Amino acid sequence: MMTTPRPLLLTETHPPDRGGMAESCDRIVRGLQRAGLAVDVLHFDRRAAKPILREGSGGTLLRWPLEESVPHTINCAWNRLRTALDLERTTHVMAFGGATPLAAAPAFASWMARPLVTLLRGNELDFGLFDPRRRPLLEDALRRAAAVCAVTTEQAGKVRALFPDASVQVVANGIDFDLWQATAADRARAAAFREAHAGGRRVLGFFGHLKAKKGVPFFLDVLRRSGVADAFHLLLIGEAEELADDGLSVTRLPAVDRFDLLPYYLASDFIVLPSHYDGFPNVLIEAAALERPVLASRVGGMRDLVTDGESALLFEPGDEAGARRALARASAMTAEDVAQLGRRAAELARLRCDARDEASRYLHVLHETISAGRQPCVERFSSSPS
Repeated sequence: MMTTPRPLLLTETHPPDRGGMAESCDRIVRGLQRAGLAVDVLHFDRRAAKPILREGSGGTLLRWPLEESVPHTINCAWNRLRTALDLERTTHVMAFGGATPLAAAPAFASWMARPLVTLLRGNELDFGLFDPRRRPLLEDALRRAAAVCAVTTEQAGKVRALFPDASVQVVANGIDFDLWQATAADRARAAAFREAHAGGRRVLGFFGHLKAKKGVPFFLDVLRRSGVADAFHLLLIGEAEELADDGLSVTRLPAVDRFDLLPYYLASDFIVLPSHYDGFPNVLIEAAALERPVLASRVGGMRDLVTDGESALLFEPGDEAGARRALARASAMTAEDVAQLGRRAAELARLRCDARDEASRYLHVLHETISAGRQPCVERFSSSPS
């Protein structure tokens, strides 16, 4: 009889945290739960003042305060796990998001004699490889993993080149298309925004963390010198570093909840993702699902999902001349040209980025690695005292 997996997932990003990483973590957990698994979650939570334990039929959630001393945090969390969970029932340890899970998961998996599954989302690889403090954690989490799940083919290729013995699979991000639907009220708000702010210009939407890694300062500089800046109104929503937007037509708004973004997606002609490097942004899929094409750098998920001129306007990362050409094309396209890009992007997203397929691929990885645990190097841990 096939054993039903019961993973223990370690993360730094999980609701009530906000942002794409927390959304992805929650979606993966819920997807596995809908597939019939119980998933236990250890959330190293910067905002928690004290440990919070919640048990349910879908698994146990332990929110553990992430203190200044990470080693102290991990050791204390491990002690609590031994009494909070029946670790004999745990089949895998999964590392998701951030340096603390990468530090803790290999040790926990070895102590429990369970296979480690390392999930790479973006920053773990992009920053971990070149940060002397993080690299040993990343290397340990990749070398010890029974499976490494990358969200893009670009990430997977980099890992395979650096760690030829790693078992690497690509599991793209997904969304629930049944939930991500615009209402008539969303469309009315979108039309009202355009009436109030666009002034007949094309609207370029920027959503999320508007920082240097995401290429936003670079793109604004290019736009300012492009000769077509007057053709566009910029809509910037989210946490922003200092951005020089002088001389541009701009509306700035603070971060809002995910579903409150729907009218702003609809108000945009293009969603801009000019990242220098990236994973598989949720924004990319959310935009495509609403038939909004991206104007983006050809990296990460953009490289995997969409094609220049067919379902998006793309340029090479950091390529000023290429970005200027993409802007010129965006300004010259007819409304029907833009709509055709959006329709094709929507077709691709529904084909490749359904959350049910994402969960199914993770479930396959868990079943494939369920017998990959090693013999315990210390006493078998359980929730009962010896």
